[in-house]
Amino acid sequence: MRGAAELAWANPSSVHAAGRRALAVLERTREALGKELGVDPRDVVFTSGGTEANNLALRHAPGIITSRIEHPSVVRVAEAAADSGTPVHWLPVPASGRIDPDSVSEPLRRMPRGTVVALMAVNHETGVIQPVREVSARAQAAGARLHVDAVQAFGKMGQEGWQGADSVSVAAHKLGGPKGIGALACRSGLELAPVLRGGAQERGLRPGTLDAVAAAGFLAALERVPSRVAQGARLERLRDELQRGVAGRAVVNGADAPRLPHVTNLSFFGWKGDELVAALDLLGVRVSSGSACSSGAAEPSSVITAMLGIERARASVRFSMGESTDADTVQTAIEALEQVLGRAAAS
Repeated sequence: MRGAAELAWANPSSVHAAGRRALAVLERTREALGKELGVDPRDVVFTSGGTEANNLALRHAPGIITSRIEHPSVVRVAEAAADSGTPVHWLPVPASGRIDPDSVSEPLRRMPRGTVVALMAVNHETGVIQPVREVSARAQAAGARLHVDAVQAFGKMGQEGWQGADSVSVAAHKLGGPKGIGALACRSGLELAPVLRGGAQERGLRPGTLDAVAAAGFLAALERVPSRVAQGARLERLRDELQRGVAGRAVVNGADAPRLPHVTNLSFFGWKGDELVAALDLLGVRVSSGSACSSGAAEPSSVITAMLGIERARASVRFSMGESTDADTVQTAIEALEQVLGRAAAS
């Protein structure tokens, strides 16, 4: 990114040499995204992140089918659509946190043609893997399209995580890249309407000057995707060690469904999640009581509430792991938990 800031600092829409260098960075990143996502690079639209990409995919849908375990950038769009008169169907959420593909079939029969089914590839709070391929088959048969929020899946699993999707959202910072840049990848021929109005950048779907420096960081992160995907087995061992370390003090939310190992969500008996987050933070352990996109709010996790009820949600804490997480990190977290929980029990 420092190199791009020196050489590709110009507006990529400019025709002079500096602008062409910036454009070249963007196009190399677009090509890499197309390869990793399994689409033609021409069908990749740069955005400011997953939230904007989800909005672009959903904002003008004639109907929406989704659930309350989706990311806020999907749930809030669906709520706004319903308020404006667009048909919206909320799918039931099982205790496992994995949507039943058959629950999509009935609402598809009565929703408008072209309805969008919004189903994330991997839940951002529990790591539960959703049945994208099965839902895709049902959506296609009904003349609907499937949008997959793959922000949590991209870089942690292969293209099977969003196979069959008509559109896919990703974000650079979930790959270790910079914040503030993401993309929406679409099936060739899919027509979308812009959320923003302005210039003709990104075929008019996303007006505004693009940041080649951020794109350079995105490209660097994309080059490391194979090594990140290969870390699944190592992270699974670390996640399981953490869960064993709190056995008897907490329950795993989503334990009965297939999960990616980079995140686990635990409800601690007799605790409020936000209080436990604060106590662990004082000991140098950074965890969350909900989606990071809802940080600062005292409300319990809407995902765990939809799965298991409000009391379970109030006691939930999310632990995330990545490339820098090792056995010592997990042991530190377990010891911090023992200290906090033991201190509370003694008092």
